[in-house]
Amino acid sequence: MRLLRTLVNTHGPSGREEDVADVVRAELADVCDAVERDAMGSLIGRRPAATRAGRGSVLLLAAHMDELGLLVTGIEDTGFVRVIALGGWDPRTLVSQVVLVHGRKRLRGVVGTPPVHVLDEQARGKAPKIDDLVIDLGLPADRVRELVRVGDVATRDRPLQRIGDLVTGKALDDRVGVFVMLEGVRAAGACPWDLAAAATVQEEVGLRGARTVAFRERPRVGIAIDTCPSGDGPGMKGGGTRLGKGAAIRIMDASAIGSRRLVEFMEAVARDAGIPHQFHASGRGGTDTQALQLAGTGCAAGCISIPQRYGHSSVEAVHPGDVEACVHLLSAVIERVGELGDAVPPPPPPGEP
Repeated sequence: MRLLRTLVNTHGPSGREEDVADVVRAELADVCDAVERDAMGSLIGRRPAATRAGRGSVLLLAAHMDELGLLVTGIEDTGFVRVIALGGWDPRTLVSQVVLVHGRKRLRGVVGTPPVHVLDEQARGKAPKIDDLVIDLGLPADRVRELVRVGDVATRDRPLQRIGDLVTGKALDDRVGVFVMLEGVRAAGACPWDLAAAATVQEEVGLRGARTVAFRERPRVGIAIDTCPSGDGPGMKGGGTRLGKGAAIRIMDASAIGSRRLVEFMEAVARDAGIPHQFHASGRGGTDTQALQLAGTGCAAGCISIPQRYGHSSVEAVHPGDVEACVHLLSAVIERVGELGDAVPPPPPPGEP
């Protein structure tokens, strides 16, 4: 739990991932031969292929470091802080939450709303919008303006904790994916291809970091590691994945259809190794898979997913057994990726169509 707790509890919204990157860089350096930071802030750890024959074929892993956040747009005369969303918020999950505003110093605040007994009937049944919400720092406006300015960011303040058989907290999307990537690389033996493990930035605002990483690395195969909605939470209509049933091999979402050859390969690897696994197929959501798949001349791309309840909230929840299964699956894929062979042709040399 130590590394996962550190990753989740560290704050790093889209565009402000530096503190998380400091944690990840040290871990990548421990499992890779070299680590590089690109111009956008993504980190790429590299291991050369185990044999000369595999050099030039790149297996690119991608897990995003950023979390949902808020960006300050103004300060009212009351001292309340106005914000806009960084990422796909459900504003209902912000109401009555404790947040941290990262200004001249870190300031704890609350997202408050009018008490229910002063609301009329229409207002009680209306879902809030981000524009309706403010952060209350408990300070007068003059003091707030000394400490906070337009462009500062805010994040949720909710530490990782155990609850029954699960772990819950903010930013498990996708710090648990970063954790799986790091531990999967750590557990893996030699990779027959060149291995690049990328902790990407700005996924929550448009898969941006993975796009530039993939363009640069020119992978033959790309695998994103991210969470996926579990089908066993309240309000879910059945189908989908279940917590505690193993690693989820993502077949499709709204942004990408996984390579059929890669999906079948991951299923075979899981079956051969006795790794609990399941499948995720949906017409909604998206991951870095799309950016990997479409960069440059494209590549065979897929996603290993960790089933999760309550996504994009302060109480995201995953099952440790699923996390462990994802680590085992990823490490086995790293070791056996060479078996894909001609089923996934390499990209053409730079400059060729």
